[in-house]
Amino acid sequence: MHTRARRRAFAVALGLLAVAAIPGTADAYVGPGAGFAFVSSFLVLFSTIFIVFASLLIWPFRLLWRALTQRSKIKPKIKRFIVCGFDGQDPQLTDRFIAEGKLPNFERLAKMGCYKPLKTTFPALSPVAWSSFATGSRPARHNIYDFLDRDRRTYLPVLSSTKIGSVEKFLKLGPFRIPMESPEIRLLRKSKPFWTILGEHNIWSTVVRVPITFPPDRFYGAQLSAMCTPDLLGTQGTFLLFTTRSADDTFKEGGMRVQVEMNGDRVTGTLQGPENMLREGNPPLEIAVKAELNRNDNSAEVHFGDESVSLELNELSDWVALTFNAAPMVKVRGIARVMMTEMNGHFSLYMTPIAIDPEKPAMPISHPSYYSVYLAKLQGKYSTLGLAEDTWALNEEVIEDRHFRELALDIDDERKEMFFTSLDKLRKGSLTCVFDATDRIQHMYWRYIEKGHPADDGRETDCRDAIEEIYVRNDKIVGELLDKVGPDDLLMVLSDHGFASFRRGVNLNRWLLDNGYLHLKEGAEGTDEWLLDVDWSRTKAYCLGLSGMFFNIKGRESQGIVEPDDVAALKDEIAGKLKGLRDDEHDEVAIIEAFDTTKLYSGPYLENAPEFVIGYNRGYRTSWDCATGVVNAPLFEDNVKAWSGDHCVDPRLVPGVLFCNRDIDIDDPALIDIAPTALQQFGIEPPKHMDGKVLFKDDAKETTG
Repeated sequence: MHTRARRRAFAVALGLLAVAAIPGTADAYVGPGAGFAFVSSFLVLFSTIFIVFASLLIWPFRLLWRALTQRSKIKPKIKRFIVCGFDGQDPQLTDRFIAEGKLPNFERLAKMGCYKPLKTTFPALSPVAWSSFATGSRPARHNIYDFLDRDRRTYLPVLSSTKIGSVEKFLKLGPFRIPMESPEIRLLRKSKPFWTILGEHNIWSTVVRVPITFPPDRFYGAQLSAMCTPDLLGTQGTFLLFTTRSADDTFKEGGMRVQVEMNGDRVTGTLQGPENMLREGNPPLEIAVKAELNRNDNSAEVHFGDESVSLELNELSDWVALTFNAAPMVKVRGIARVMMTEMNGHFSLYMTPIAIDPEKPAMPISHPSYYSVYLAKLQGKYSTLGLAEDTWALNEEVIEDRHFRELALDIDDERKEMFFTSLDKLRKGSLTCVFDATDRIQHMYWRYIEKGHPADDGRETDCRDAIEEIYVRNDKIVGELLDKVGPDDLLMVLSDHGFASFRRGVNLNRWLLDNGYLHLKEGAEGTDEWLLDVDWSRTKAYCLGLSGMFFNIKGRESQGIVEPDDVAALKDEIAGKLKGLRDDEHDEVAIIEAFDTTKLYSGPYLENAPEFVIGYNRGYRTSWDCATGVVNAPLFEDNVKAWSGDHCVDPRLVPGVLFCNRDIDIDDPALIDIAPTALQQFGIEPPKHMDGKVLFKDDAKETTG
């Protein structure tokens, strides 16, 4: 069980661009099971009633207080601050498509104000970058360095951004256990995001799907969580394949096979959901799955408990409601999309990861708690999963190119409706929304825009223009935005990083083994995952996550051997060997530089940083084996997966983009500059701990704080 949990955990983290998985040990992360649902549902109901009642009582006093504080303390320079984020939009592709006349609205916005490359973070990973965007700080001040961190006691991976505890106290009532406490759920990102500081000055903010906001911040505004929001199983996205084929083998990445039985035109099976904490032993909640096949027209009627859906072969369904009965009057609800992928000879049914139902969430996914419900009532069901696009199902060839594109674009449409609804309702204050599709589509279809990419097998597909298509879609969003922006609004359209090819993987744990910095246990072959074969009593350095290298430091790691006084010399030694590391088979430089984190940033959480951020060259990235902790694997190997583009490279190679409807006064803007600029434009002096600078110099001296 622990092995399966670890496999699913780290596999989903790898690329998750892009997103991390459940932590390395089963007891380190508790999914939203029945006990959580029981507690959360009650708290949501109670808190909603209380908030409404309390708001009515204190409304006159709040109105008076806001009028007094706003009049006396701040003088906003703008009415609304609007940020439209396109995760991963690349300046080179943007320049190319503008030159080809395919992005007229981006070009119009650039002429109205400015367009510049936007320096990303070290490393150029989405959780790091968006945390820096929100807080105006580098990682040593917000404490997010990767999707994953390591447990210093066990050396196993843990999720870097969120901690979820377990329930320890129960009241036994017959066959049931009633939880007597709420599980701990805590955001590990440090430093205040700019919307919290705005709220302290009574300025409203709406924050829609900005990464690393789970659990949601509490501030004067509304927020829908994003990256690292789990699925109903408590993972970062586990798809299911119900099949009559052998279910013995698990998928290597992010999925599980579920055995079903076919008897003529009837198929039966069981969907296992989250654990039921209301029962002794935490048995999984279950829903009966039944399918009635109609082979004459390649269709089926599929039942999930009392819910049914009509399916056509190889066509995705709309959202299907899934209700798990945990106890009398206690239900855990999720939503998923399904697709029948085969029905003749064998039967197979694909199910997306089960997202938390936004109308009846089993975990806190929005602030206020009823905000997710409000959005669902307004526009219907939508995905709440942090990584909503199922990249792993495409990597495992469970779905086809066109299915992934459909999933990604449908989610993009959901986001667009949220964004413009929020914009129409915002009279003053800030609005930030992040669209993920650009990032996800580039990850999966980069192989189609680079000649000779090892992942392009030459098969026919209608997705070879998918990357261009998403840039054109982004341009249309910008066009709609420009029609809604007034003269007193400050608009920024930006990305957190750019993109590059991922042709070759590099296993730096193998390099450390070959160069004597990492050692295996006696008799171990180095093929076990999660660094389980490593002899920590003789190991000086190891790699974990997508970008970092750690030293095994005495007094810090549980089995550390590197004396603190020897760290600087060891850094110089390893950095010197890694600088310009070549892939002789391809006669290319694979690693440009290993960046010493103590020279990159400073702050109270620097001790949690890896020793190095690895600056890979374009075309290279941490290999899949290295990311899963396999040591004895090739140092260099071709990447033949659909996941063919990435940004886990030298951050200087993948800046983002910044478009603004006003010309900025800085030649080299960075992502960390957005937060202090937002505060300054609302007349608030940015706090001293922010590393970023304001982008409008002439206005800086006018702020009153």
